[in-house]
Amino acid sequence: MNHIFDFFLNAYKDTPVLFIVLEAIAFVFGIASVVYAKKENILVYPIGLVATVITVYLLYKAAYFGDMMMNFYYSVISIYGWWNWSRKNGKKHAIPISRTTNREKAIGVLLVVLTMAVTYLVYRYFGNEIKLENYIDIFTSGIFFTAMWYMANKKIENWMLWIFADIITVPLYAYRGLGMLSLQYFIFTLLAIQGYLAWKKSLKKDLQVA
Repeated sequence: MNHIFDFFLNAYKDTPVLFIVLEAIAFVFGIASVVYAKKENILVYPIGLVATVITVYLLYKAAYFGDMMMNFYYSVISIYGWWNWSRKNGKKHAIPISRTTNREKAIGVLLVVLTMAVTYLVYRYFGNEIKLENYIDIFTSGIFFTAMWYMANKKIENWMLWIFADIITVPLYAYRGLGMLSLQYFIFTLLAIQGYLAWKKSLKKDLQVA
């Protein structure tokens, strides 16, 4: 057990206190945002924005530009999602939970490819050597961005993408020495599984009512 604590604490022994505090805030707000997403609560977006904006800054300082761009995208699409989730037809939400159509699946694949290409170009622009871990980062960036787009449109498949990419990201951040973020993505994985089950139950209920 001590080895686990040492792993998380050693990564922060030379880290400025400000960065540790900011990462802790992003950690708490990031988890809270997923909890609200699971509950289909619009607070997912303002709370999530706090986490992503802080994370953009921390990843910029750490020179993880692919992840930085991804979190910048999260911030932008969160504003769209906030607006989309807030729309109503009378007293009902204009955007209900639903499954993706074939067209939306095709758009999702396109978004994955485009996001990977943009993330790759970001690494090239900043002159970074692209290592294996960066290619993993590039791949998960595409998955995460598409998951955000699906979530903004309340597509249940967003949770499947979160689960898949979160599982990959846990060891990636652990390898990079970002222990708190690694733990956060482990918690994200568990919450995403719960989110999928909760949305699936809600979708089934809506279909029965219809």
